[in-house]
Amino acid sequence: MKRLHWCGLLLLCAMTKTAAQERQVTGVVYEMNDAGEKKELPGALVQTPDHQYGAQTLADGSFRLTVPETATQLVFSFSGYDNDTVNIPVPEAPLQVVLRRSRQLGEVVVTGHQQSTRIGMLDPVQTHHIGERELLKAACCNLSESFETTPSIDASFTDAVTGYRQIQMLGLTGPYTLITRENIPDARGLAAITGLTFTPGTWVESMQLSKGTGSVVNGYESVAGQLNVELRKPFEEEDPRWLLNAYQSTQGRSEGNLVYRHELGKYLSTNLMLHGKSQWMKVDQNHDGFLDQPMGKQLVGLNRWFFFGPHGLEFQAGVKGVYVDNTGGQRGYRQGTEQVRGNPWGFGTGISRVEGWAKIGKTWTDKQWRSMGLQLSGVYHDQDAVYGSRRYDAVQHSFYGNLIYQTIIGNTNHVIKGGASFLADRLGESFAGSSYARAERVPGVFTEYSWKYLDKWNIVAGIRADYHNLFGAFVTPRLHLRYAPADGTVIRASAGRAQRTANLLAENMGYMASNRSFVIVAPAAGKPYGLDPEVAWNMGINLTQKFRLNYRDGSFATDYYYTYFRNQVVVDIENPHAVRFYNLAGQSYAHSFQVQLDYEPVRKWDVRIAYRWYDVKTTYGGILKERPLVAAHRAFFNTGYALKHGWSVDYTVQWISPRRVPATYDAASGIMPEYRSPAFVQMNAQLTRKWPNSLEVYLGGENLTNYMQRNVILGRSDPFGAGFDASLVWGPAMGRNIYAGVRYRIK
Repeated sequence: MKRLHWCGLLLLCAMTKTAAQERQVTGVVYEMNDAGEKKELPGALVQTPDHQYGAQTLADGSFRLTVPETATQLVFSFSGYDNDTVNIPVPEAPLQVVLRRSRQLGEVVVTGHQQSTRIGMLDPVQTHHIGERELLKAACCNLSESFETTPSIDASFTDAVTGYRQIQMLGLTGPYTLITRENIPDARGLAAITGLTFTPGTWVESMQLSKGTGSVVNGYESVAGQLNVELRKPFEEEDPRWLLNAYQSTQGRSEGNLVYRHELGKYLSTNLMLHGKSQWMKVDQNHDGFLDQPMGKQLVGLNRWFFFGPHGLEFQAGVKGVYVDNTGGQRGYRQGTEQVRGNPWGFGTGISRVEGWAKIGKTWTDKQWRSMGLQLSGVYHDQDAVYGSRRYDAVQHSFYGNLIYQTIIGNTNHVIKGGASFLADRLGESFAGSSYARAERVPGVFTEYSWKYLDKWNIVAGIRADYHNLFGAFVTPRLHLRYAPADGTVIRASAGRAQRTANLLAENMGYMASNRSFVIVAPAAGKPYGLDPEVAWNMGINLTQKFRLNYRDGSFATDYYYTYFRNQVVVDIENPHAVRFYNLAGQSYAHSFQVQLDYEPVRKWDVRIAYRWYDVKTTYGGILKERPLVAAHRAFFNTGYALKHGWSVDYTVQWISPRRVPATYDAASGIMPEYRSPAFVQMNAQLTRKWPNSLEVYLGGENLTNYMQRNVILGRSDPFGAGFDASLVWGPAMGRNIYAGVRYRIK
């Protein structure tokens, strides 16, 4: 025992000595463009000459690296730029390093460009960084339409009446993905589906997409992954002061966007963002008597302020407002028309939403590895809707607070975060004569430890404990591993638990566009809708391999994820007359496998090829079945080429496999057995022309094959009858759409 005691002391002394022999170097890496201007350079490699210690610059070009006391120099490198070797200052002071593009050497020219979407190699969590250039490859009118060139996410219509799109990841619907705006929860609750339309693509600077359970710092709700949206910042000097965007489609959709940034002195800056949309044309491309998308208008406005103090104090506050008024259904429907048999069937919705948030941060200038942050957010959401003779009215009040403290243990190879959070939701809903109300309050605490060894190993282990006022206490553990066996090769693995409260009505509004009855089976008193929370475990492994072939950069990525539900609120549409909700009694799981190749065959020609496979099954009424309306296979091809004189072209084609469609009802034939939909191909393309004076014009087409699902609305001849159902959408609900737009940037 005494020997063990002395061994522990020796080990502690050795660790202390090691920590004392290390120091931290920080700084920012810039690039020098052709105009002689400096611009932050993300993704640059910073390492010691012996390659034993290294880091990669973040999105703002900054880096933080722990090196031994014996290290005297750092080497900075980036593909297509000249390397630079810099002496480490003593005493330590932040470095500012400028990399310059490689020059012509005889007959050899070294060139390179940053990919529009890249996978971070140093992150413990596999993260797809989607940049502005990727978003501009398509119309990108709002978030629900921003994933046409992203194979990891599917976006499909919830029904054939409302025009809403729902994303899908790992074979699971959108609410299982945590959607955040700059790491504050965004589209959730009543906005789980509609909230994706409240963020215009023009406002978005970049997105980070990660699969599997994420960090415990961001909460316990993420099942399939996280989509974090970064809006344009007012202090980014390379961004234009004014950004104007106008869009028009042949389907009668007009949009306008404005982004304005202004710096008020050295420390204070502000953004103003405005969006307006009008759907003014009645469109019925499949000639079924129903509008393919509702007519109406949407207005969104946002204003936020940033303050960066001289002593490490940062403050951000903002407010966002949303107003929506839509009318759809049969061509002859007008707002206020009595919804009885013999009159046109109608859909109408109105949404009023206000969000406010604040972020307060403090870093210590003499100890930059120590920081503290507070996130605050409040939401008021009011909506009402008419689906034929049924009404849906709902109100939500939400508050979110998250306090985070970060420091190191000895050196920056050991980072620990800790904090506390509080989430409160109060919802009131009524649908078809039934009312539901609940108030949820969830305080919680969390801690997360990160360990790094050179550039080869990373471990992030986190755990949080929360207390739900309706469900009681629960614990959420999560683990992420990263191993880099060789340069350009990274293997990652993750596992973790997630829990969420299902919002039955808001997340299944598509089934309201039918005459199905909504039935909650065996509800228990005191629980939301009388059902238990959803609890799932997610495990995954992925490989990323960067390579260079014929002097061109490329990447290969593959991943596999398995999601297993301990409990799930099952949405059962096997009976064509009802939507039944009940707690899982049996198995429910989702297997997801994807492989993706990105390569630049010749200069300025990008190619992306991907294949994705899902195996998603749930127990319905005691029988394990393939989940309906989920395609098992998807093949994806995207290519973009930058031509001379500012021209560029982008083309996407994808093949979607058959899906299981559950039993349907026909007034003449009765209940019809389930079937499999046909496979189909979709094509999108866009042509863009840029001028040096910041003017940009684009022309594009969606669903160029004009493929549409036949009989997308069942029982349309009698929309007030038992067979009416517009929710079984497995293919495109709208035909070919040609659009044009203009962007103008004013410096």
